[in-house]
Amino acid sequence: MTIEFTETADETGLEVYDSIEQRRLHIGTPSPVSPAVLEPDRFRFPIDKKCAIETDALVFDQSYSVTVHNSTGQTETSLDAGETVRLEERTQFVGLSGPIRLYCRIDAAGTIDIGLTSIRITFDEATDVEVGARSPHDRPAATITTPPDIESMMEAVSALPSALKTTSPERTWPTLRGHPPLIELGDRLRIPDTVDRPDDDMILTVPPERSALYQAAPLGFFLGATIRPGREPTLETPRFEHPLTAEHSFEDAVARLLKRFFFLDCLTRTEGFYRYELHERQLLEDELPYDLAEMYAADLPERLDRYLDIPYDQLASHMPRWPLTAHVPAEPDTIELLPFIVNELGVVRDVGGKPPKTVPDSGNAAGLVRSVSRTRDSSGTPRPDRSFVVPDITDESVEHAWFGDDIPQQASKATLEAYRNQLARDARNESTEILLVCNDARMLGEHDALGNVYGNREALPFEIHSEFGVDTDRLADLLTDGSYDFFHYIGHATEDGLRCPDGELDVRSLESVDLGVFFLNACRSYEQGLALTRRGAFGGVSTYADIVNDRAVEAGETMARLLNRGFPLRAALEIARTHSSLGKQYLIVGDGSADIAQSDGGAPMIVDLERDGDEPFDFAVQSYSTKEFKLGTATESTLPTVADRHLSPGRTSFSRADKDDVREYLIWNEVPIRVDSELLWNDGIGSPIFE
Repeated sequence: MTIEFTETADETGLEVYDSIEQRRLHIGTPSPVSPAVLEPDRFRFPIDKKCAIETDALVFDQSYSVTVHNSTGQTETSLDAGETVRLEERTQFVGLSGPIRLYCRIDAAGTIDIGLTSIRITFDEATDVEVGARSPHDRPAATITTPPDIESMMEAVSALPSALKTTSPERTWPTLRGHPPLIELGDRLRIPDTVDRPDDDMILTVPPERSALYQAAPLGFFLGATIRPGREPTLETPRFEHPLTAEHSFEDAVARLLKRFFFLDCLTRTEGFYRYELHERQLLEDELPYDLAEMYAADLPERLDRYLDIPYDQLASHMPRWPLTAHVPAEPDTIELLPFIVNELGVVRDVGGKPPKTVPDSGNAAGLVRSVSRTRDSSGTPRPDRSFVVPDITDESVEHAWFGDDIPQQASKATLEAYRNQLARDARNESTEILLVCNDARMLGEHDALGNVYGNREALPFEIHSEFGVDTDRLADLLTDGSYDFFHYIGHATEDGLRCPDGELDVRSLESVDLGVFFLNACRSYEQGLALTRRGAFGGVSTYADIVNDRAVEAGETMARLLNRGFPLRAALEIARTHSSLGKQYLIVGDGSADIAQSDGGAPMIVDLERDGDEPFDFAVQSYSTKEFKLGTATESTLPTVADRHLSPGRTSFSRADKDDVREYLIWNEVPIRVDSELLWNDGIGSPIFE
């Protein structure tokens, strides 16, 4: 089973463990409990497993988003930090949005207290509580096979919306958008009976070309539309017809419609089952030409029709930042990528690009360079069969994933294998297993710095394994049989291997690797990182040019801190590039959404502070999406005096906050802090800005 319930003794209570996603959550109780596993019925919300315990209190050691629902599932209240609410003696559900989605069915009177870093539910007397849990992990339910002709491929893509769990505005919640079925090329079209095709009342007509089909797939998925060939691109519903190329190119038109419809549904859903204050709604509600409650009650065609009345430019600055833009070739086998891109509602674009004006190198900085020759060679010349490319669009999303040939700049090098590797994995280790390999004694400074970074969070068990001067046979064994969740390599590399005392280990010579995420902090490690994703890894960071050792040490520590705090690769790399010496030589290889740890409470975020002497701070947050907190998640800080619940990934406006309140918040929350554009860290001892 994905979800496991286990009683705990050292800290009495219940541990909920997701063995696939390696996420865990502890529920404290005043005295020991014995969970009785039950059939997952009597819940108004989808769950994977449930148990019953008898207790007079539940304590959560992190601050999650909390909602109280009545017996029908309707939201009665959403709670913020510092709030207290009474539970009546009737059936109520308390929902908690943590690393594992929890619902507690409670039939007794009690009190919920929300603190800065914890939640406590107490009952007037000991009572039976049913705890239901749902894993955020969502595996494809089936595989569709299609031949390469455009009509069959359109039918296959039209079946992807079978993973939508509703067509109401709630589909903007990540947990109500399932992973689409996989698609494979074959000799004939086969759509399993378990895949429910959408009704034909929502039709997306696109040119009979593979590029147009791929670009339309995310919009078709979100709308639950049937895609058909036609020379005039049109969105047709029982209420209206909307041309797609009147003012913009086709790929721009479908991208803008996807963002518009998704964002406005996020605003409308605040009138539904989960009612709460939303930053973006507060900014826009007075400008909307309709009432949100009326819009929630409308059917899908009417909602979309009314959404088109609002100019896109009026909405654009308030939208969440899109997590992914995928640049894909118009080849038949690209269709096998679509379910993974659509799962993130990624924007799809062609592989248009141009050669860069220059290839970034280590510059003129003096010092040790992490190349095998140990002298600088900054030509940046790739293998003869590869060249560099800059995508035509590079500023639309957190990550631009390049699926074409060549080595991208200002983008990641994505691979289909990296996505498939994650689907193929079994339940992994109880703790997060980290392997640090240092193969140059002059680089021990980076290793020593990392020892104080990885695994410094009490709530998450880490096991750190360090190896020094590892030879080729030993390194091969570690990669193929070690079952490590993260591999951090410190040393030298070439296109042909990772340097060891007895030579080079070429990852391409290995049949497979048993490895999750990696960071190859060495010169020219691109080919080796690419090979890791081809052979089993999920994704990582590599380099395609020389890097100076001093800068590599800083980059390695910054990346380690961010990954340890739950940031995915795409977010960690973006932040590290902005706030450290990590240069453009580094790029993501594989799946940029891969991570090694869960974040505390909600989507990982950076706190932005601006100060003016002893005056109050201006406080804002910038959040990033993760695999469990995907696009459309609502997240917030727990600073009681600031209303900043917003759509993730995104950022809030600055709000005035008292210095003492900010100090208290940062004592209890270990988050990266950006003070007047400088990145600082508070690792459990408060913030350095108050020292």
